[in-house]
Amino acid sequence: MVEPKFPGLVEQYVNLGDAYQKEGLQSVREELMSCMKGYKGCYQRAYRCLGAAAEIFEDMRSTLLTEPLENRLSKRAKGILQREIPRRKNVRAGTVRQRFLGAVTHQGVLCLTETAQVQCSKIYALADRWGLAGGLLSYLLAGAVQNGYDVVACPDPMAPDRLSHLLIPELELAFLSVPELETPFRRLRLDNAVDDALLRKNRPQLRFAHKVYAALVEEAVHSLAQAKEMHDHLEGLYNPFVDFGRVEETALRIFREL
Repeated sequence: MVEPKFPGLVEQYVNLGDAYQKEGLQSVREELMSCMKGYKGCYQRAYRCLGAAAEIFEDMRSTLLTEPLENRLSKRAKGILQREIPRRKNVRAGTVRQRFLGAVTHQGVLCLTETAQVQCSKIYALADRWGLAGGLLSYLLAGAVQNGYDVVACPDPMAPDRLSHLLIPELELAFLSVPELETPFRRLRLDNAVDDALLRKNRPQLRFAHKVYAALVEEAVHSLAQAKEMHDHLEGLYNPFVDFGRVEETALRIFREL
């Protein structure tokens, strides 16, 4: 539901609730209420698991992200900018559009790499187990915009303030944090940039944290799958008691107004 800012002036209410056959719904009242409560509870559990997983992942990332590492990533970004994203002459600065390319769903953690592959023939695949790509991508984004290119910035669905992918369609160029991508133009192993001594020192802690992180994400996916199953059942309970003819009449009336 969206509350209008200027009802009747700019927006107007559309009440599809009038299409419910309220007397008929009383016959499945208890089952409806139980299913509604159950599926909302599954969503809440999924969000709690994802929130905890994000905190653990940030702890792993911050353990390894040092100033020397940030300098190495900055240097790597400058090299890529010079090689792949040349400055355009006499043009305005580029623009940034934000789009999610991936999500945590009831089917698992998904990334729509084919969307990038349709637009970009040259793809850098980033090996990024510890979430280090955000810094590199931020440098590349700033440089590309300054050099006059429009970019598509794709946030990490687990941490929307951090970039996970970057597309520059004008150059048919993309940087994807998807190490298993087949036949990319080039692979960047950002994990190798981590200080070896620091990694060895924290390896037991990191190994444990990564297992907990993976388990929390798996539990979140399981909860989302349960929520999807309950929601489908909820729709099945409602459908016999919805006047879809009235829904269609409402749609046709709005269509005529438009």
